[in-house]
Amino acid sequence: MPRQESRRVDPRAAASRPPMGWNSWDSYGTTVTEDEVLANARFLADHDGGALAAAGWDTVVVDIQWYEPTARPGGYNDAAPVLFDDQGFLQPVPARFPSSVGGHGFAPLAAAVHDLGLRFGIHLMRGIARRAVEADLPVPGTPYRTGEIADTTSTCAWNSDCYGLRHDHPGAQPWLDAMVDHVVGWGVDFLKVDDMLAPYHRDAVEALSLAVRRAELRHGRRVVVSLSPGTELSLAHLEHLREHADMWRVSDDLWDRWPDVEAQLGRMARWAPHSGPAGWADADMLPLGRIGVRAERGEPRHSLLTTDERRAMLSLWCLARSPLFVGGDLPTSDAATVADLAHPGVLEVAHRSAGGRELLREGEPGAETVVWGAATDDASARWVGVFSTAAEARRVRVRAASAGLPGCPAAVVDVWTGEHVRLLPADAATGGDTVLDVEVPAHGVRLLRLDGPTSWSAGDRGGRIG
Repeated sequence: MPRQESRRVDPRAAASRPPMGWNSWDSYGTTVTEDEVLANARFLADHDGGALAAAGWDTVVVDIQWYEPTARPGGYNDAAPVLFDDQGFLQPVPARFPSSVGGHGFAPLAAAVHDLGLRFGIHLMRGIARRAVEADLPVPGTPYRTGEIADTTSTCAWNSDCYGLRHDHPGAQPWLDAMVDHVVGWGVDFLKVDDMLAPYHRDAVEALSLAVRRAELRHGRRVVVSLSPGTELSLAHLEHLREHADMWRVSDDLWDRWPDVEAQLGRMARWAPHSGPAGWADADMLPLGRIGVRAERGEPRHSLLTTDERRAMLSLWCLARSPLFVGGDLPTSDAATVADLAHPGVLEVAHRSAGGRELLREGEPGAETVVWGAATDDASARWVGVFSTAAEARRVRVRAASAGLPGCPAAVVDVWTGEHVRLLPADAATGGDTVLDVEVPAHGVRLLRLDGPTSWSAGDRGGRIG
């Protein structure tokens, strides 16, 4: 398909912070209901005086198979009897989304979410529903039919709901334009579109971008576009992604297992330097709080990540400026997790920092020290994350220069605890360097705020010394 115009009307209008919100996947998989969506939306809007919404958690997303009446926990049904209208556009299951009865689609639910001061999003698969192709329906405004515009050889490896489109067919873009306009007309502000990146479907990315651009102009508002999954996603696609999407996953699905979190330290080291208002590299949803209620994987549970692992995850996502979408059922999640999600000092990193990147990595796999740094917008202060992948707590000493501190900051405070952190003065024992001296929990982090003018150091003169 020929290259189309970029969907970005004005890059300066892009959000200055990563998108944030709640997504139904980790808790409810393919089976979420309208009541459950609204319960989580109300929690974002109302809990603790609206602390979460005020902190930026402002988008509610209904994930996959809202159109599948036989959807179940633990996987997908082959040849699923998906619901669609006479144009081949997918429709919500009335038994799960009763406000959709009468052909209203998601418009009533979107309006209810908007009334709470939040944004509303849905999940789509790449292409067109197989059953709509089999029905051979007319393509709106064209002489073509759905059976002609589908590429029946282009399928998703893990879900059989859709075929890809034949983007060289003159009826494909009109159908996609009409479908996207239809869902945006419901009041959708956020589109998570799956099976786009693994393998990388360049033509589908461009066609979606054009359809969203046209819908935005018609409806007069921005729609955030999120692309998934990011299995083995290469930086070779960076400029194309920036031109045609707002955020993109950089890994396969992540769950509440420390190895999943640890792997993101390396992935985000590659992607974080390129993440920002021009486009956000997404480290995936946060499987925190009560998850697995009716999910694809696992039994109902509170996240298996420890408190320290949870805080390491949140610290990394914020330093890397990843989008933040929590997957736990918020009304039934534990208070400690909810408090961490709303922590103003931690979220300040996501909202105000720039230049977040890995500064130092030392040690053997499974027992590494990894140091990240980021700065405030005005460079008056910096954050340093000292991560340990070891299975036991340990004391770590990091040369101040390795954390971007050629001198001695006025104050060093642990963002999570408020504790003032010890600095060892430069002397013969430290090789002439000021040293950060911290106890790091097992699979944990010390997220430090360092006030006072500082600058990044190009060389670390040996990095960790203890």
